[in-house]
Amino acid sequence: MPPLEVPILGAEGGVVLTPPPRAASSARDPILGTPLAEHPDVVRRLHYWILRWQVEWSEFFPSYLARMERHVSLVDSLLAERGMPLSLRYLPIVESGYNPRAASGAGAVGIWQFMRGTARFRGLRVTPILDERRDPLRSTEAALDYLAELNERFGGSWFLALAAYNGGPARVRRILRRHAPGVEPSDSLYWALRDELPAETRDFVPKLLAASVVASDPERFGFAVDGSDRPRAAERVKVPDATSLDVLARAAGVSPEELEALNPHLLRGYTPPGVETGVWIPAGAGERFRENYREIPPEERLTYVNHRIRPGETLSHVALRYGVGVSELRAANPRTDPRRLVVGRWLVVPRSPSGRGASAPVRAAASRRESEGEGDRAPAPEEGAVVYRVRHGDTVSGIAQRHGVDTEALLRLNGLERNSVIRPGDQIRLPGAQPGS
Repeated sequence: MPPLEVPILGAEGGVVLTPPPRAASSARDPILGTPLAEHPDVVRRLHYWILRWQVEWSEFFPSYLARMERHVSLVDSLLAERGMPLSLRYLPIVESGYNPRAASGAGAVGIWQFMRGTARFRGLRVTPILDERRDPLRSTEAALDYLAELNERFGGSWFLALAAYNGGPARVRRILRRHAPGVEPSDSLYWALRDELPAETRDFVPKLLAASVVASDPERFGFAVDGSDRPRAAERVKVPDATSLDVLARAAGVSPEELEALNPHLLRGYTPPGVETGVWIPAGAGERFRENYREIPPEERLTYVNHRIRPGETLSHVALRYGVGVSELRAANPRTDPRRLVVGRWLVVPRSPSGRGASAPVRAAASRRESEGEGDRAPAPEEGAVVYRVRHGDTVSGIAQRHGVDTEALLRLNGLERNSVIRPGDQIRLPGAQPGS
């Protein structure tokens, strides 16, 4: 069957639904080549959506094409690996304009617009630090696997699979059971039952077909294609543990801003601790990155951490917890009003080159476990030392001053450092203090 020619208002002649360029040597695309595309009602809806892409969204479509240029080779290669229709390369135009940072009002995120629950079910990590819905590779792998599964579930009909991707498989299955029990799933069945689908899902396939028409021949529809500003190619490296983006950028030999632009899935500016995470760097920098990264001591890989503000906290509380100065904390958060901390917001907590600041809570917790008998037995008090139980608002220097003891001696006796955090209930030994003081 020859490709469908669709007349377009405001254009001379017609346009042809053809497979993407890379599919020229492959079999006919089952989405673009479906016989249903000749149905007059389908032609009318296709006509309608081409006009909307061409006119109503003309201001935005060039940016969609530019972002598509950045990611389409990755999408095409993953489609080819799975033997899936290459016309699915246009689906992210419909979903998100190929914007990894896109977020809908309903909570769908990324170029494939995954909801949080679906993303996690498909194996994507969604945490306050990392959102793989925004990672072009991980989200595309998950989306294509999901689409392939839906295609199989709905009898090989890509139209029904796409409707299920957009409106939810349970809803589509329920509509089929109610209105077409025992009928074999097919593209024609999707169109016959489209009025039973939610409004957005009803026109999802015509909207995709229209996007493929315009994006495959943008100049014909008045969109200039400027090849001078092609996106820089990128490659993916594995980062084994928590590392700040500025440290990763130095290892790759690029600016932190460039690395941040390549990695929208890193929400807090560093990779998650204790797990391997994929990071995008400019193509060709992989070997240099790996060599440089190996030379960075683990304690110097994280130059800051993020802290979510809890009820009742002040900057002083947070500074004490992490062993940093309040002035450092204020400098790292210039837009934060220290008198009006908002519960749930994030603070940037700088770390010293040795990483001691961020390790202080761990050290304090270990000290607490020892005093409560959960860890190794604490050393017995030295002769002449008494034990003081820490109260709210206490600091090491304040305790030393109040009891007339040397701060350095108190630190040495308790195995503490100046940036160690103490908490109410911790037991501090006081060298040379008199009992009852």
